[in-house]
Amino acid sequence: MNPFEVIGGVLLLISGILIILVVMLQESKQANGMNAVTGGSSENYIGRNGGKTKDAFLAKLTRILAIVVFILAIAMNLLVRYL
Repeated sequence: MNPFEVIGGVLLLISGILIILVVMLQESKQANGMNAVTGGSSENYIGRNGGKTKDAFLAKLTRILAIVVFILAIAMNLLVRYL
């Protein structure tokens, strides 16, 4: 096992743990309470300013971390196979 495999494995482990934590921090998108009865929440503060909220930041961070995990997994596969 060369140092690149160890470093890549540690980075993959850290990014995997981070994506789990970020997903757990997000609020559920499931309709609860009066929102389910009235038909939605697009007319509230969060609906109008969705790009500036904590939930929007966490969603963007989740997408970025998912891409990082995907790229690291492919890179580690290629590294182990061809080196």
